[in-house]
Amino acid sequence: MKTAIVTGTSSGIGLAICQKLIDRGYRVYGLARNFTKTEWDHPHFHKMVCDVSCTRELSSTVRKIRQEQKEIHVLVNNAGIGYFGPHETLKPEEIEAMVATNLQAPLILTRLLLNDIKRNRGWIINISSITAQKSATHGCAYAATKAGLTHFGISLFDEIRKTGAKVVTLHPDIVQTPFYDHLDFKEGEEPDSYITAQCVADAVETVLNQREGTVLTEMTIRPQLHRITKKKRGKS
Repeated sequence: MKTAIVTGTSSGIGLAICQKLIDRGYRVYGLARNFTKTEWDHPHFHKMVCDVSCTRELSSTVRKIRQEQKEIHVLVNNAGIGYFGPHETLKPEEIEAMVATNLQAPLILTRLLLNDIKRNRGWIINISSITAQKSATHGCAYAATKAGLTHFGISLFDEIRKTGAKVVTLHPDIVQTPFYDHLDFKEGEEPDSYITAQCVADAVETVLNQREGTVLTEMTIRPQLHRITKKKRGKS
């Protein structure tokens, strides 16, 4: 049985990707800060409590996984955090958290697992954001972390492609998930105005379904309509 590691798996996109990978026959190690609200369970879903923004904790978790599984075939860097608004309104610790979670953690985790991925001709799938592709005046710091992740993925593929390893970057638009619970906006009311966590998981499956030798290095997933609902910051 092949093994996958996915970050940010307590809910939303990360959990949907875990379910998709398990359906495809993978054993999945899911990393998250806590799983207190995660009701879904499966014999092949191994919950690993880990704050990916802490390098020491991340390294320790990888060592624990390696004690059980020597071969890692898929890494999905999904964990993310966002704070939005005019840049001058962000707290320094909010900027630090975004850099550590959205950019630093994927770079470090990829480094820790890169030999496994190359040896197994496996996959590194980075969940970036559509904000990485355009100006984001209401969240330029968040967009900068995601743009960095996107550039990392593009560059890493060129670096390691001769080994048979694949690097893929997904750019989801607004998704109906708890990500927006603490923000001052969320998806629109119409189903056509957002994508779902399952949509992103389906995109992962599309990536994995390509024949050996063909790589979808980038994919953007968008809703048909552009609708955003404004709300008071801190209110769900």
